[in-house]
Amino acid sequence: MSSTPNQEQDAQFAAEFNADVTREKLAAIYAEALCGACAAKAVPVDSVLEEFDSLCADILDRFPKFESILASAMVPEEEKRRIIEGTFQAASPTFLSFLKILVKRGRLDLIRDIHRQTRLLVDKIQGRVPVQITTAEKMDQDTLNALVAKLRSIVGGDPEITALVDPNTIGGIIVRVGDTVYDASIATQLKNVRQQMIDRSTHEIQSRRDRFRNTEGN
Repeated sequence: MSSTPNQEQDAQFAAEFNADVTREKLAAIYAEALCGACAAKAVPVDSVLEEFDSLCADILDRFPKFESILASAMVPEEEKRRIIEGTFQAASPTFLSFLKILVKRGRLDLIRDIHRQTRLLVDKIQGRVPVQITTAEKMDQDTLNALVAKLRSIVGGDPEITALVDPNTIGGIIVRVGDTVYDASIATQLKNVRQQMIDRSTHEIQSRRDRFRNTEGN
């Protein structure tokens, strides 16, 4: 019985999806190994993560051919090792050793995935939660602080805020925490915070007026 085009597409998607999952799991294992090496050698994990950030932003992003060479199965292991040692002479021993392990195991093709998983793991270890906030217009600092305080109780950590402005944002605000998007609920809470501030200010103004009137009457 021959398969239909839809079944063939489903099979291809499943294969690609499983490959992505496998890459993610492998990357997570290497990220844990890197963080474990930092802990074992009492090396600040943030400093190694900065080196990893620089590798991706300053080298791989700027020189895509270099990245292709590292990921290529056609380039011998010994040649990749010489490239790594020559390019990262100033790297810390911990990070350089980690890169050599990736060379030895033929996993330099996972380097961006490992970087992403390492950043997620370090954030988790240190209680940081990356949060992306998109608003229709730029928020003032008081409003942002109020939202961060509310988010802290929701995400169970210290929100690391990335603020974006998009005039087309529906509802005025969208908050993304990982794969979870908070829109109406957070917007309502923020509106309530604003309203409470307005009500408090109004109450204080009214109280002052009442006291002033009583003073005049006396």
